[in-house]
Amino acid sequence: MANKADRQYFENFTAAADYTCQASRYLVECLNNFNLDNIKSMLDTMHEFEHQGDDKHHEMSSMLAKAFVTPVDREDLAMISQSIDEVLDKLEEVLQRFYVDQIHTIIPDAITFAQKLMDCCELLKGIMEEFINFKKPAKLHDMVIKLNQIEEECDTLYLEATLNIRQHCTDVIDIISWREIFDYMEDCADACEHVGNYVELVVLKNT
Repeated sequence: MANKADRQYFENFTAAADYTCQASRYLVECLNNFNLDNIKSMLDTMHEFEHQGDDKHHEMSSMLAKAFVTPVDREDLAMISQSIDEVLDKLEEVLQRFYVDQIHTIIPDAITFAQKLMDCCELLKGIMEEFINFKKPAKLHDMVIKLNQIEEECDTLYLEATLNIRQHCTDVIDIISWREIFDYMEDCADACEHVGNYVELVVLKNT
């Protein structure tokens, strides 16, 4: 069992990952009830999740700067913190595209993709909750594999969604806009997978 000094790092990761869950759930909510007239309010709410995540990232940086001993290499802890923060950045960027491209109608595949991102983030939080047990990594390893599988599902969905755009849009600008949005969603799925990969690397280095 981790001591109190070590536990603070894992608690920080779990709290940061929880913000990705809140942000991804909010993205699904926004797309299910989308109204371009409300997009700036949506962006303000999403930015608050991103801002809270930034606070956790800064908190981690401060802890690492003061720490004499850390449970694993401080560079690894910093990288995981940065990668969780990157997920929040990517979620915010997805919603920003709906404003920049002035999207009025949501393609069904976008909601499906957002739900997949939510699944990624929920599993990411589970990984962070289990990370404290990295010296007994069997469960953690299984969760990382599951996260990789969901990311592969996102890869497949990305291909199908971009192919299906022309079924929903005839305007060239709309087609380009939706391709960009799905690019950003795919980047977000990749960012989630990167967190899992960094955790797996820490496990390999420390067991």
